[in-house]
Amino acid sequence: MEKLKRYFLFVLGTILVAGCKEEPKREIVIHGETKTDIVTTIIQEEDNFYHIDFENYPSSNKSLPIGVFDSGTGGLTVLKAIINYDENHNGSHEKGGDGELDFKKEAFIYLGDQANMPYGNYSSVGKVDLLKEHIIKDAQFLLGNKYYSNRLDRSPNMDKKPVKALVIACNTATAYGKNYIEEFLQKANLDIKVIGVIDAGVRGTLDGIGKNEDAIVGVLATAGTVASKGYRNTLLELKDKMGYTGKIEVFSQGGVGIAEAVDEDPDYFDKNLRKPRDAYKGPSLKGELKIERTLFDIYNFDFDDSKMLCDSEKSDDCSILQINDAENYVRYHLVTLMEQIRQSNTTNQLKSLILGCTHYPYMTKEIEKVLGELYNYKSKDGNYLYRPYMVEKIALVDPAVDTAKELFAHLKEQSLFNTNGKMEESEFFISVTNRDNKANIIDSLGRFPYDFKYGRNAGEIQQYVKMVPFSRDNVSDAILDRFQKQIPRVYKLMEAFNASNEKCTELHESDKI
Repeated sequence: MEKLKRYFLFVLGTILVAGCKEEPKREIVIHGETKTDIVTTIIQEEDNFYHIDFENYPSSNKSLPIGVFDSGTGGLTVLKAIINYDENHNGSHEKGGDGELDFKKEAFIYLGDQANMPYGNYSSVGKVDLLKEHIIKDAQFLLGNKYYSNRLDRSPNMDKKPVKALVIACNTATAYGKNYIEEFLQKANLDIKVIGVIDAGVRGTLDGIGKNEDAIVGVLATAGTVASKGYRNTLLELKDKMGYTGKIEVFSQGGVGIAEAVDEDPDYFDKNLRKPRDAYKGPSLKGELKIERTLFDIYNFDFDDSKMLCDSEKSDDCSILQINDAENYVRYHLVTLMEQIRQSNTTNQLKSLILGCTHYPYMTKEIEKVLGELYNYKSKDGNYLYRPYMVEKIALVDPAVDTAKELFAHLKEQSLFNTNGKMEESEFFISVTNRDNKANIIDSLGRFPYDFKYGRNAGEIQQYVKMVPFSRDNVSDAILDRFQKQIPRVYKLMEAFNASNEKCTELHESDKI
């Protein structure tokens, strides 16, 4: 009995000593299996691929680049706003543009998690935990040193620089993951600023509204961002804090398909199709995202070149109708938004529309065009249908500019501006499916099928993807052409990275940007 007592005390003492040495791993249970979460893995598991040595992290090093990430290529519009920013005097950093870029000596590392996008769908299928895991992995990549030269590379390179600040250039990731990243960094005892696009976008919106003015603010965002109520709650909260006394109403529309079409997700857009497909996930004649036949004249869809897919030669006879063009997605969602406002019996008018997804600024011209059509649309009785509910010139709010403003203020306050760096040293990475992971299911196009992408579970810590440099192997010519036209300065930085950086040497010359 005495021996048993001594043994019990020995075991108890061992447990207590071990408990004093390190914080126990946080574990989660999925389908009866115990798994470790991604935050614990990164901080504690030294032999894990995702581990980072935070004790020796050089967070105060001014020469480090700035990390920017998004669920795809849409966040490049945020990077465009940052690198084009000129609102202050260089050197003194006082207000007032001087013709020189405010971030001209800052390098950036951009990541687009293309393989796991769209992020906006995870909440609708009950996979917010998986979404948060993706978001933490995005942050881990920017904070860490690993990347692959290309999708065929089996061993990671380990010479990527860490970053001195994190910009979440994704509305959905900001809504669901900003606080989570901040908690993660706090646990890692790492003082790194995290800037998200939602707060910045709301401040920019309120700046365009009078303190006593009544107005409707529209939010066009992903379904996930809308479901999070991130913009709505932040707008109403800041409205009161900033002393706005007018009646401000918020109407939100989940723009399913717009971002996906911009990034050429085949479940929403495939230029090679000539008839409806089974895998389609966008608006149709049936289901929750319903294309209303009574609104056909108002949608004014473009049916040319298979931009709408119908199972009949005549559009009026379609029993199956699918959108297959980014502008047509814009048409569907803006009409749906205006119908929502019209049927609410509000007495206010839509005065600002927040582009609550980083992909949407690519479609600014199309959005303005459709809003103009709706403002001038007359019903059969000769009356303007939507004009009572919208001003003629609706302000399109791109949160990217205000994100750049917040980043500048942080670098100034913390004295973190790089004095000797070059913007031309920026780097661009994108996630691709990891064919070396035998647990992955990958389709003929090299992508995750929808059911696998959203059927995975958080806590199964594995390398679903590889982070590789942007190239023609993982970004289509059509998308690169859009970059060259719409974000030319960013595109030149991409070219410089791919042309001169050894990270791309294993790619065939024709595959480089």
